[in-house]
Amino acid sequence: METIVSINDAVNSFVWGWPAIILIFGVGIYLTIRLKGIQFRNIGFQIRETYVKTFKDAKKGSKEAGEGEISSFQAAMASVSAVVGSGNIAGVATAIVAGGPGALFWMLVAAIIGMATKYGEIALGMKYREKADDGTYVSGPMYYIAKGLKAPWLGKIVAVLFIFFSIVISAVVDTNTMSQALNETFGLNPIVAGAIFAVLTGIVIFGGIKRIGEVCGLLSPFMAGAYLICGLLIIILHIGQVPAAIGLIVSAAFNPTAALGGAAGYGIMTAIRYGMARGIFSNEAGIGSASVTHASAKVNEPGEQAIWGPLEVFVDTCVVCLITGLTIVLSGLWNGGDEGVGLTMAAFQKMLPGNWGQYVVLCASILFGFSCLITYYNYLEKGWLALFGKVMHAKVSKVIVRVIWLVFIMVGSYSTLGFVWDLADTCNGIIIIPNLIALAVLAGQVVKIKEDYWNKHLPLYKEEKAAKKK
Repeated sequence: METIVSINDAVNSFVWGWPAIILIFGVGIYLTIRLKGIQFRNIGFQIRETYVKTFKDAKKGSKEAGEGEISSFQAAMASVSAVVGSGNIAGVATAIVAGGPGALFWMLVAAIIGMATKYGEIALGMKYREKADDGTYVSGPMYYIAKGLKAPWLGKIVAVLFIFFSIVISAVVDTNTMSQALNETFGLNPIVAGAIFAVLTGIVIFGGIKRIGEVCGLLSPFMAGAYLICGLLIIILHIGQVPAAIGLIVSAAFNPTAALGGAAGYGIMTAIRYGMARGIFSNEAGIGSASVTHASAKVNEPGEQAIWGPLEVFVDTCVVCLITGLTIVLSGLWNGGDEGVGLTMAAFQKMLPGNWGQYVVLCASILFGFSCLITYYNYLEKGWLALFGKVMHAKVSKVIVRVIWLVFIMVGSYSTLGFVWDLADTCNGIIIIPNLIALAVLAGQVVKIKEDYWNKHLPLYKEEKAAKKK
């Protein structure tokens, strides 16, 4: 095991070195410029075309137009369920422990430029989606790389990476986080917890993408809302300490040694590396995974679904991760020996009045983690179909991947905390390289998708807004 850990550490040192950091920043900034700062402009229009439009359609009983399997909102919530997971609770904690409070700053920076990146991923995923033998829709970086770059061989490689990525990021890490939370709180044997999660996940995933979309449409708003309310309550109750906490986060991002009083092991590269790695783990901007779930949406044009991308990253990292990180820094427990979900539980327990803070995190980690288990299964399934879809019937493939998924949930329940997070960093670091290169090369297509949709709908929004002012 020590040999495996050493090899993984060596790989991580390479994939999260300066070349990878430059690639992430470079492509994100390039897309931001090409998309005319999409994450900063016409925010009201983007909210109107996503959340407001969804609730209006639901109130009127409107049916979605276009080909697909689930509604635009269900696809977005399934994607949100994948990103709002263990990364928001345990991932933020591991980033701060490993990289210092400054890691939270770099997590937010990566998210801001990642908003444009995720828009591009969903846009390309929608453009290059295909209909499988069983009538379901498939897409993802393996498809737009194979077809957009005209490199089927690279698409196959990405499909293989996607399979490993899905298993490690969710089946192993999310199950590990939930099992650790239950063990910390109730002393429940991790193997027993793993078996319970495997059964519950099997009930959902055997119902297909429609059931996944329905469950996530119910879980996502509730789970995020409850956690955010408690996190905001902590900030309000300790508002006088917030400026100092923010000051520590910013100063530790650029000069960790001075900010933390010479604490051993923290340097600016460490803060950037863990902040960006765990930030990408959380919001998945740069990985291309969101395009897999969004491809099932019933919409008329790619730009209609891609507009969810920037908002998805904002909610995940600039809201949920920020609240978690601030709570941990405010608690002062980040260098006390705890890590992962145990640290977040301890921070909420300390900062909330009464004796219920740990239960808030416990419930959130289970809801977040379980939603990831059912949505990441979809990633595994689509990666498998991209690899074996031409030689194996879709229904047979799905039975195989469902069994694989449930087996690795059991494996994840009893894995070692530090190693599973390092392995997750490795998977993310490898898969972002071909995906970011593809986004840079296909940026012109992303811009066209964006302009086609915005030129058609933005003027109508501005006219409506002007009419309301009169």
